[in-house]
Amino acid sequence: MRTILITGASSGIGKACAEKLSSAETQLILCSRNIDKLQNLKNKLESKAASISIYKVDVQKMDSVEAMFKDLAEGGINVDILVNNAGLALGLSDVENGDISDWDMMIDTNIKGLLYVTKLSLRHMVKNNFGHIVNMGSIAGIYAYPKGAVYAATKSAVKFISDGLRKELVDKNIKVTNIQPGLVETNFSNVRFRGDLERANDVYRGIKPLTADDVADTVSYVISMPQHVQICEITITPLHQASVDVVYRE
Repeated sequence: MRTILITGASSGIGKACAEKLSSAETQLILCSRNIDKLQNLKNKLESKAASISIYKVDVQKMDSVEAMFKDLAEGGINVDILVNNAGLALGLSDVENGDISDWDMMIDTNIKGLLYVTKLSLRHMVKNNFGHIVNMGSIAGIYAYPKGAVYAATKSAVKFISDGLRKELVDKNIKVTNIQPGLVETNFSNVRFRGDLERANDVYRGIKPLTADDVADTVSYVISMPQHVQICEITITPLHQASVDVVYRE
């Protein structure tokens, strides 16, 4: 039996991961800010997973994260695999004209939220000398792009947190993987452009993007490796995307 915690599990890649990883040998812990969507997902997957626990959690707030882990500890549940999926991009503007509240939200969610959940998951992983942390980075963490500097910086932080953590845990049986997707068609762009569907759809114009299921398949692959095999980093893009800003569109 393995216990998997997925953050941002109510939609997109997080939801796809929950669907892909649910099995009779899996205890799922799903968290997000939208408890209604989580409940619907739980209802859908209950017959597949050994057990499913859902939590309304805002990863930007340490007390919210701590409340979930306190409840898990009281139930004797320890996290074996953490999928740090919660994250977002907001707006598309240069630094000079950037919205500071957007910056704060991206930094608090993509960096600090990831660190909060990782820190509390590691308590039991280190004690048990076993675990796997899968961080959802981005190709933007490798290649910055105009009007996306702050988002790219947050995903670059995910890359270097992953690299540093892997070195800190080198003497432990704990793996760290950073997954860096390119264009994935989810509600990501819809959130970025605050419901402007025309702008969101234009992001994927003329190219067949990755799907949330494609990324979930990658997560499933990396956590299925033998214990002695650690996949440190995977960059996954659509066929016609060479980097964050080199895309062939028909």
